[in-house]
Amino acid sequence: MSLLPVDPAGGLTAVEDKTCTPEHCFHAFDALYCALTGSTPIPPSFPDEKFPLFITWNIKSSRPGRAPKLRGCIGNFEPMPIREGIAEYALISAFKDSRFRKIEAKELPLLECGISLLTDFEKASSYLDWTVGVHGIHISFPNPSIYPSTDSSAPSPLSSSAFLPRFFSRHTLSATYLPDVMVEQGWDKIEAIDSAIRKADWNGTITEETRRSIHLRRYQSRKRVVEWDEFVQWRRGNGDEDI
Repeated sequence: MSLLPVDPAGGLTAVEDKTCTPEHCFHAFDALYCALTGSTPIPPSFPDEKFPLFITWNIKSSRPGRAPKLRGCIGNFEPMPIREGIAEYALISAFKDSRFRKIEAKELPLLECGISLLTDFEKASSYLDWTVGVHGIHISFPNPSIYPSTDSSAPSPLSSSAFLPRFFSRHTLSATYLPDVMVEQGWDKIEAIDSAIRKADWNGTITEETRRSIHLRRYQSRKRVVEWDEFVQWRRGNGDEDI
């Protein structure tokens, strides 16, 4: 399973979409709560379907009016049974996101949990073949440092990736952004792509040739977010009066 740190989780949040529910978030919260307190987990009741998924932990600011800050976010692009997957990645994102220290028990009342179940994966025809506000993007591209430059400065949506040698695959760089990130940052497609290239650890010049070398998979996500107080009510409703 690949561990993929990302920025704040995003996706479609249509009310009528029942793919992702608060119950999924409660299960993630429960896994973290029990790991930190030694409490007995409450068995999940939702169907054990298979999805790629991301778990996001945000922490509320102590200052009124401030937006919550990212506290950890890691996921997996391989479909997995979500009962086990949510519990597993709830802890991975809480304790093993290298950008942050481990979440501690004293932080629980300030946390909110977001679940993104990823759907509708499609191979894009070019690095521009996706829609801001609808799609997340997963890019992979050959490390530009191993290629002689043949750059053309003329912008083009056409990908040259079909002509890249397979034996360079071990030098591939990759990154992902979930759907809401582009909206939250106010990025257009080029800005999002260039940011993803930087996120993939390429620090050199970003050229049109670099962009055209990208293999891009677009996807959507179904998302829910719950706060600690909601989780407490849920756990009490399931028989835990001591929380």
